[in-house]
Amino acid sequence: MDSSTPLSSTTSDSTIPKTPLKNHLFPNLNSYHPSPSRTIYSDRFIPSRSSSNFALFNLSPPPHSSSSSDDSNNAYTALLRAALFGPDSAGVIPPVTPDKLAGINGKNLQISPPNCNIFKFKTETRKSLHSLSPFGFDDQLPGVSHSPVKTPRKVPRSPYKVLDAPALQDDFYLNLVDWSSHNVLAVGLGNCVYLWHASSSKVVKLCDLGIDDSVCSVGWAQRGTHLAVGTNNGKLQIWDASRCKRVRTIEGHRLRVGALAWSTSLLSSGSRDKSILHRDIRAQEDFVSKLSGHKSEVCGLKWSYDNRELASGGNDNRLFVWNQHSTQPVLKYCEHTAAVKAIAWSPHMHGLLASGGGTADRCIRFWNTTTNSHLSCMDTGSQVCNLVWSKNVNELVSTHGYSQNQIIVWRYPTMSKLATLTGHTYRVLYLAISPDGQTIVTGAGDETLRFWNVFPSPKSQNTESEIGASSLGRTQIR
Repeated sequence: MDSSTPLSSTTSDSTIPKTPLKNHLFPNLNSYHPSPSRTIYSDRFIPSRSSSNFALFNLSPPPHSSSSSDDSNNAYTALLRAALFGPDSAGVIPPVTPDKLAGINGKNLQISPPNCNIFKFKTETRKSLHSLSPFGFDDQLPGVSHSPVKTPRKVPRSPYKVLDAPALQDDFYLNLVDWSSHNVLAVGLGNCVYLWHASSSKVVKLCDLGIDDSVCSVGWAQRGTHLAVGTNNGKLQIWDASRCKRVRTIEGHRLRVGALAWSTSLLSSGSRDKSILHRDIRAQEDFVSKLSGHKSEVCGLKWSYDNRELASGGNDNRLFVWNQHSTQPVLKYCEHTAAVKAIAWSPHMHGLLASGGGTADRCIRFWNTTTNSHLSCMDTGSQVCNLVWSKNVNELVSTHGYSQNQIIVWRYPTMSKLATLTGHTYRVLYLAISPDGQTIVTGAGDETLRFWNVFPSPKSQNTESEIGASSLGRTQIR
């Protein structure tokens, strides 16, 4: 490939003895008579420890004990006392005598035992967090081992790959990067669309719209190899990426198409003409329905994971939710004070929707579309450009513009920051996630694409991802 090509890259089994089964597990209940030595219990459950073997706990009986029953009771009493009042408590709790009770009217009543730690909070230490003992001091019991402490997952602070992306536009209202289920990245650069194959780093030029048009959005179908391309002239092109062949061109919008969202064979497009069009690519018509409600450009569009609800965000600061058959929004959220481009549905909870506002807003808000309620709000301090939820863990990523240009990994629902990633010198306008859910790619007006390992694999959950961690490099697209 010549140097002018874009997207180039600067235990064993237990030995416990088995007891043979009796010939008759369930004898005839009518002929069953308890032996005289068997204890008969009533219908009330009253625990009996007469047969408990406290020798298993390696508890030596007190020297003054005279019988096995007393030994067991004394041992149990000592263990219970230590659990309630601490392992260093005195041998016997002094009884409450009349002279101590005499001060009740004088407010001098003192019946608490010394060093009493009942109902007190302890500092969470390595020992207290991972003790296996039901009483919290298992180091006093022989033969008990501690489980290892899981260290917090570390998110690499540097991208493992950087691609040069000449002519990647610095426009908040466009969506120029998307990652397919077949591990192919589509990028709109100027009037062309390029495909970067993640498995081989091969770059393919898919299409060139000519000097009179430019790419405003790209969106992969949920399955298969079809790619939708929204153009500045208001047209929508459908391409078969496996054959690099255009399937059809669809009209309907009067102005640029900056937002796309697929729902099986239904493709929704949002435009600067304020409308949203549903297109069934199996039908001959340009669109099957038109959604009206936004008063300005539609810049955010996402179908829920069950394909029942469509969320749309606009430059009118509105977030709308539509169902499969509505032409008017069924839910309207007006709390944002700037354009809403960043939209993400949770893959973990039905009806949980996240949205982010622009420069004058800077907030990530969470909504329950099932109950039509506003759940929470987080002021991020910067323009929110994109949101994406991890499918492996209950975390999400936000990318930001003015003025920090950062990428933040959040843990939901606490919204605690797991990592803040920096490197882009322009606002991070574009975001996509890999099909395995571990890697994100971000794009900015600095004309670079950066790949980050931010989420664990589905199997490891809380372990650090190793993919690409040692392959830091920069490549050239063109």
